[in-house]
Amino acid sequence: MPTPPLEIAVIRNADGWPEHFDALAERAILAALAGAQPRVTGAAEISVLLTDDAEQRELNAQWRGKDAPTNVLSFPQIKPFAPLGGLLGDITLARETLEREAAEQGKSLEDHFTHLVVHGFLHVLGYDHLEEAEALQMESLETQILGGLGIADPYVEE
Repeated sequence: MPTPPLEIAVIRNADGWPEHFDALAERAILAALAGAQPRVTGAAEISVLLTDDAEQRELNAQWRGKDAPTNVLSFPQIKPFAPLGGLLGDITLARETLEREAAEQGKSLEDHFTHLVVHGFLHVLGYDHLEEAEALQMESLETQILGGLGIADPYVEE
């Protein structure tokens, strides 16, 4: 099996994350990489920080001016849609928020986590959802990637 063009570092800053989530994060990012098909120019690296609501709240306040925890944050280190090489950025996820949202939405924590890792990685690549056309493009790509992983469309209203 060839080495993935991307080194994925999963860092745990909080207790309570299931052990198998490291492998889930890697699987989600590699699926998003295959689905988005960016040009890769060399070895690349991304980190995934598994944290808690307290740390996520601090990051959200510091970088986005929002004093509240949030499910996922992305910190791109590359220009939007740039060829991939070097340090791509960081994705952070808050365990308590993900657990609460998964329960509220009637989804497994694994599926919700996978969706948000894909979502966060697409943000690192340059995708966004501030405008409706951008949102539709990003959501469509997320749905396609998740479908390939056997995960239902997270945007379907039930």
